[in-house]
Amino acid sequence: MSTAKKEYKRITIKTLVDMKKKGEKISMLTAYDYTMAKIVDGSGIDVILVGDSASNVMAGHETTLPITLDQMIYHASSVIRAIDRSLVVVDLPFGSYQSDPKEALRSAIRIMKESGAHAVKMEGGKEIKESIKRILNAGIPVMGHLGLTPQSIYKFGTYTVRAKEEQEAAQLVEDALLLEKTGCFAIVMEKIPAKLAQSIAEKLTIPVIGIGAGSGVDGQVLVTHDMIGMTHEFNPRFLRRYLDLYSEMTKAFSQYSTDVKRGDFPNESEQY
Repeated sequence: MSTAKKEYKRITIKTLVDMKKKGEKISMLTAYDYTMAKIVDGSGIDVILVGDSASNVMAGHETTLPITLDQMIYHASSVIRAIDRSLVVVDLPFGSYQSDPKEALRSAIRIMKESGAHAVKMEGGKEIKESIKRILNAGIPVMGHLGLTPQSIYKFGTYTVRAKEEQEAAQLVEDALLLEKTGCFAIVMEKIPAKLAQSIAEKLTIPVIGIGAGSGVDGQVLVTHDMIGMTHEFNPRFLRRYLDLYSEMTKAFSQYSTDVKRGDFPNESEQY
């Protein structure tokens, strides 16, 4: 596939589909606040995901389940104020769409109206088809999410690789085709075998964004705090750390404390 890169002034859903057609890989990272989003957007990242991973990263919860719709709207609003280029996709949180298509639509409308986001993301396949259709019919773009779906962690019981068995792999392919047919503009595939992910990406005309799904898909997503090393205890195989900010920030904070306690900060040039 081509590795040619085009500079896009503004990323839209059409841009992502065009990128897939041209063989241009899609870059995607998370952001939950204005300052981080400003940096991510300015770095040329194509898609910013306001993920329900904020439940873990920002609030310290064990799972993504506790975060509320109001909290997701708060994070999304903060991110949107920072954006000039990236497409912003917001997770619909657990409990806001699974059981009732009408509730799903209300949740999606709130995110779009109150945050200014560009699209929503939903976990699941055929079981949420009616919710997806209801949201799409209202003109709201939907990104799907298959494979390891963290909102269903208590059903799975583990964060291990999904779809290694033939039956689950077949269901994953079926769900991916269903999501495309229903109208999703892209799908995140999380923690599935690389060959399976590549096979699905080749079957679909919409982009497949991988996390722990190998290099044969149309783009990649990581949690920003993980890839810049602000977190240090989470070490899955798919994670590449581009920085070690945990160590650098610890050194800086420690040095600041030392300087304050011994009277070195502020010095004469740092006061009025």
